[in-house]
Amino acid sequence: MSADAKRPIAQNRKARHDYLIESTLEAGLVLTGSEVKSLRRGRCSIGEAYAHEEGGELYLRNMHISPYEAASRLNHEPRRRRKLLVHRRELARLIGQIQRGGYTLVPLSIYFNERGIAKLELAVARGKRKADKRQSEKKRDWDRQKARLMREKG
Repeated sequence: MSADAKRPIAQNRKARHDYLIESTLEAGLVLTGSEVKSLRRGRCSIGEAYAHEEGGELYLRNMHISPYEAASRLNHEPRRRRKLLVHRRELARLIGQIQRGGYTLVPLSIYFNERGIAKLELAVARGKRKADKRQSEKKRDWDRQKARLMREKG
């Protein structure tokens, strides 16, 4: 694998703060040509995106891919729903978790793999409560303070 094969185009940093991540998986995306060219330029946002089941398939909503300036009149719609490609068994497992467990599917990052294909890192997550968020903030602050003390000592 090359050095920047998995370099993220866009990341959802807030997802790790707002959700407890249970597991992650890699999913393919069905994209148009102008969307791929816009992704290669890094013009993408997945901060408000989420995946959901519709008619036995997974779709990604609210991912914003800016229109490609050099495209003809057949440019893409920036916030259209995009189909996610996952294996049938993974799909059945994910749909089961979403329906009975109160989980949600949150995108963590989007990147091109070593073959140049756009992939999405998808997380099966459960929403955090305010107390959980405070606790993780305290832990992060303590770890930062501990690292600072260790650096000062030697």
